[in-house]
Amino acid sequence: MIKFIHRFIDFIFPQRCLCCGKVIHSDDSLCVDCFERINFITGPFCKHCGSPLYSENDLSDELYCVSCLNHKDAFRFCRSAILYDDGSKKLLLDFKFSDRTENRKLLAKWLFLAGKDIFSAGVDLLIPIPLHYTRLLKRKYNQSAILAKELSTLTNIPVEYKSLKKIKRTLPQVLCNGKQRQKNVKNAFKVANTERIKNKRIVLIDDVYTTGATMKECTKVLLNAGAKSVDVLTVAKVVS
Repeated sequence: MIKFIHRFIDFIFPQRCLCCGKVIHSDDSLCVDCFERINFITGPFCKHCGSPLYSENDLSDELYCVSCLNHKDAFRFCRSAILYDDGSKKLLLDFKFSDRTENRKLLAKWLFLAGKDIFSAGVDLLIPIPLHYTRLLKRKYNQSAILAKELSTLTNIPVEYKSLKKIKRTLPQVLCNGKQRQKNVKNAFKVANTERIKNKRIVLIDDVYTTGATMKECTKVLLNAGAKSVDVLTVAKVVS
C-alpha cells in the first residue's frame, strides 16, 4: 500500500532535475546530462588548501601546491567538493538567491564526501559563515546555515549559529577584486561568545570559496577567540 502511495505521488509530482527541471525517474536529484557537467575535485589535490594539482611542477612529496609550500593559511584544512564553473553555477545560484532550498540535501551530501579527511581529523562544531542582519532580512535565509544544518544531520556534529557574528555591512564580494575582497571583510566579524568557541575544533561552512578572503578573516577571528583549530569546507571552489 505504501509503495502504491509513493508511486501515485511520483506520478502526480514527478521528481525533477534540480538544474534543468527535466523529469527524472530516480532520487539522484540531477539528470544524467547535468550530473556529467559537474566537475568533482578529486585527487591529486593540495593537502592544505584542497586546490586541484594539474601539473607535475605543483607536486611535492607531501602533495602541496606551490602557493601553500611558500605560505600556509591559518586554517588547518580547506576542502571543496566541486569546481565552480558553468556546470555547477546554476545549481548554486538558485540555492543562494532563488529560494531553491530543496537543493540543500544534494549539496550537503557533496560537502560530507569532500570533508571526510577533515571529519577524521576531529571536529567539535560546524559554524556557517554569517550574514549581516540587513542582508539576511533581504534574502530571508542564510544558505550557509541551511547547509550546516543539513550536514549536521549527516555527521552528528552540532552547529553553532550564534557565536560568530558579522558586525559590518560590506559590499557583496562578487563586486570586489582580490585585494579589495580582503579589505572589504577586514574587521567585519567578531565572536560573541568565546566560551562556546574556546578549545573547539571548528569547521566553517559556505557555498563557494573564491579568493578565501572571508574564510581567512573568520578563521583569524575564531583562532583569536581561542578555537583549537579551524577548517574550511565549501560546496564549490573557484579555480583559475
